[in-house]
Amino acid sequence: MLEFYKTNEQGVTARIESPEPGCWVNAIAPTYEERNYLIEKIGVLPDEEESAHIDYDDDVDQTLVIFDYPNMNEEEDPINRPQKEKELTLQYMTLPLGVVILKGYIVTISLYENNNVNDLASGRVKGLDTKLKTRFLLLLLLRISQRYLIYLRQIDRLSSRTEKKLYQTPDNKELIDMLGLEKSLVYFSTSLKSDELTLSKIMRGRQIKLYEDDEDLLEDVMIEIKQAVEMCSIYSGILSSTMDTFANVISNNLNFIMQILTVITIVMAIPNMIFGFYGMNVKDLLFPFAWFPLLLAVIACVCAIFIFKKKDMFH
Repeated sequence: MLEFYKTNEQGVTARIESPEPGCWVNAIAPTYEERNYLIEKIGVLPDEEESAHIDYDDDVDQTLVIFDYPNMNEEEDPINRPQKEKELTLQYMTLPLGVVILKGYIVTISLYENNNVNDLASGRVKGLDTKLKTRFLLLLLLRISQRYLIYLRQIDRLSSRTEKKLYQTPDNKELIDMLGLEKSLVYFSTSLKSDELTLSKIMRGRQIKLYEDDEDLLEDVMIEIKQAVEMCSIYSGILSSTMDTFANVISNNLNFIMQILTVITIVMAIPNMIFGFYGMNVKDLLFPFAWFPLLLAVIACVCAIFIFKKKDMFH
């Protein structure tokens, strides 16, 4: 899908039917024909790399910036998820978003529809102007960095909520949810580090021309990304230590259960040994009374229980 937007003289960004100089071209999961249109008509150079980076081509005066943004499926929204869908395992991920800056146009290319681009297209971002390409890029990156922080806070709330459930009943569902959140933080951490390196290259001003009015905006983006990196590291450490703690708790509970079963097995084996010995072909002189084996078994069991109790084998 290809969409074209342009900011008019009143400062309103509206959709237009065909590309014009100074417009924004938004490509979402472009088809083969749409990719050819971007290459032949708009002048976008193809690039197969999907990791976050920045590349500049001197021959055509074109700059490509690929930035990873956080994503979450709407049906797995942790805030509005209905009760009947609680069994879903929540997963966050990161996806690449390409921004191409070339003469007359700025182009965004993404594999899926995302909220960051939608915010720009709907006019929810102040100060947007499609003719100011550097500012457009920085506003988009600021929106992405802010969404990282929003999702990280959601992950922290989900982690705390799941942890409380684990204190009550260590169910497999909660453990799987915690594992999914830990996996999401690994995705975030990897992408944030790549995004931070890309921003550092932008700050040097070699591939993208920086204007004086955009320096504060770039610093804001860098601060948000650094904060997201720090939050991701903290939450990842907390979640990892929580998982290790519950793994130790489960292991201790299992050891306790095995210990109790072992003690019960030993105590129950004593009467079997005595009765088995009594059932052998022995002379009646050894056991002159019929109740003697039963009495001996009871005494032996009581003695065994007393010894295990003294050694703190029962809790």
